[in-house]
Amino acid sequence: MIAVINYGAGNLPNVVRALQRVGAPLVVTDDPNVIRSAQAVVLPGVGATADTMASLRHLGIAEVLPAIIAAGTPFLGICVGMQVLLSESEEFGLHACLNIIQGTVRRLPESAGKIPQIGWPQIGWYQIHITPPFRDHPLFDGVPDGADVYFVHSYYCAVADESVIAARTDYGLAFPSVIIRNGLAAVQFHPEKSGDYGLRLLANFVRWSGVSHSIGA
Repeated sequence: MIAVINYGAGNLPNVVRALQRVGAPLVVTDDPNVIRSAQAVVLPGVGATADTMASLRHLGIAEVLPAIIAAGTPFLGICVGMQVLLSESEEFGLHACLNIIQGTVRRLPESAGKIPQIGWPQIGWYQIHITPPFRDHPLFDGVPDGADVYFVHSYYCAVADESVIAARTDYGLAFPSVIIRNGLAAVQFHPEKSGDYGLRLLANFVRWSGVSHSIGA
């Protein structure tokens, strides 16, 4: 069973529907004990890192996530669910995050973006460019280099260890759009809004995590 964490994230229903569409057996929960015992864990997210961290701490989940990830439980973070994995965030003032991946969440520069009418923040469809060490990773099975996926964010993950960067996306600067380390994966974009490639990535995560499922993307 996959535990999809419910801490009030606005994209939770869409993530749940997308996972159900690819046949993932799941439970939506805010119970730390259920999360500890899950075979895999998904952390959705929209909004601000500070609010997300406050909710995770209030629910007793903030202390559980580093432990299960260190123990090797397959984990997928989505958007803000990726950002809170870092050491700290500059959003609305510098504050601590989960410190699972060393680095800082920084604001996209106002000069970012090649299309003036979009500019900053980054909203819309952009390509992910898979880094060579991860081209054959199971998470990207059927997801080509250069696949278009959907982003909605104003901050990006400046990670300290570039070896965890599985894909980058260009938006004035080349920022990490996918990170992978052992059983941990996280994406800055929204796979639940990214059409066939997003569903494929979610199905790949289910297979990679070893959770049995009935159908695939």
